[in-house]
Amino acid sequence: MATIQLKQTTTATPEQFIAGLTDFGPDRSKLFGNSADEYLKVHDQGPDQADVTEGSRGIWERLHYDWSDPKRVIMTTTDSNVWGGGSSHTYTLTRQPNGTTDVDVVVVREGKNLKGRALAIVVGITGKRMLEKELGKSVKAIEARNYAVDQQHRSGTSGDSVPAGDTGTQSA
Repeated sequence: MATIQLKQTTTATPEQFIAGLTDFGPDRSKLFGNSADEYLKVHDQGPDQADVTEGSRGIWERLHYDWSDPKRVIMTTTDSNVWGGGSSHTYTLTRQPNGTTDVDVVVVREGKNLKGRALAIVVGITGKRMLEKELGKSVKAIEARNYAVDQQHRSGTSGDSVPAGDTGTQSA
């Protein structure tokens, strides 16, 4: 089992970050590179939870998202072709006095088969650098998305985009 801790700082508020993290609409892959649109399936979604399958490059997992705590999102693996039930992602968001938000992430990877166990070893050895890079890209994408929404509000125009946090889809 591999456990990786990551930290980034963002100009997004915790609410904006959670809205991006829990936006399961089209183009999710623009926010999260490891969530290819062709793998994405929302099985169920409520006001503070979702059951979603996502993945990329031959690896998929079904995750239970829980964002009932406004400062934390817990994503627990419920099924996967490589990751076992001990796998998870926990995002903890802390607003700072200067207006930024610290994003602390703990990723736990437990392989459930030979491929998963081998990947967990690789993730444990070299995954932190890759996951930090991906988290950085996600943070920048969420900031850019929020900047665009703020600019539209300031200019009084409305875009054709779906409001932050609204997926534009119904639960399956």
